[in-house]
Amino acid sequence: MAHKSGFVNIIGNPNVGKSTIMNVLVGERLSIITSKMQTTRHRIKGIVNGEDFQIVYSDTPGILKPNYKLQETMMKFVNTALIDADIILYVTDVIESPAKNEEYIERIKSSEAAVIVLINKIDLSTQEKVMSLYEYWRKKLPLADVYAISATEKFNVSEIFDRILESLPEGPAFFPKDEMTDRNERFFVSEIIREKILLYYDKEVPYSVEVEVEQFKEEEKILNLMCVIHVARESQKGIIIGHQGQALKRVGTEARLDMEEFFQKKVFLQLFVKVNKDWRDKDRALGGFGYDME
Repeated sequence: MAHKSGFVNIIGNPNVGKSTIMNVLVGERLSIITSKMQTTRHRIKGIVNGEDFQIVYSDTPGILKPNYKLQETMMKFVNTALIDADIILYVTDVIESPAKNEEYIERIKSSEAAVIVLINKIDLSTQEKVMSLYEYWRKKLPLADVYAISATEKFNVSEIFDRILESLPEGPAFFPKDEMTDRNERFFVSEIIREKILLYYDKEVPYSVEVEVEQFKEEEKILNLMCVIHVARESQKGIIIGHQGQALKRVGTEARLDMEEFFQKKVFLQLFVKVNKDWRDKDRALGGFGYDME
């Protein structure tokens, strides 16, 4: 049997469950998941290998209208994902308006890639509404396959995998068969910390934060990490640290526990907070955080 391989790019609006779907399909927790918008900032690849196939999934930021340079770069990741996909997984859900960001629907319609529409979160809806949405998407994208799913309940996920495998083009593997992602370990350290910040802080603060891993020193029994949380304004530094450092301590403790599970060894984590004024609008800062690269 000929070997199949291809890029399966996951695209959709914020908060529809793209990262949850990615993690379920890959079988690993690669993308951070919170209920807040803009959780995913980068394009994160998860690789699934079989003897005669390789699927390269890409989780992408939610589609939005950019307000600053960071968001412009995030949308570049989405635009690239529309171009280089062999298969597009367009994720919507039972909550959002189906007509949201119509421009991207039209671009998907004109794409040469195979398209699979996933109506997520059906466990939060009625059968009548789900059927109505199913018919809507069948008419909107007549060449696409449409599936009603619940990523959190893993309902209908195996059917999606089977359909992807059928649609993959023949070709050699793009990555070594023992690789699970194109991202390095430092990236996942920063994402775990950023996830805790998204969970524990309100308003604009989580969106003004970037995490830099300054030291990653791995020994046989322990991983020594020193990380800097960059904030955009002086006032945000105090909020991140909290009264007597309690807020920062909570982030560090929760992140360390997740890292120990991820890396399967003890972690010693030091966290510092630094003001990097208006970093979201500065090309040099964005480049240093990896936003000018694919």
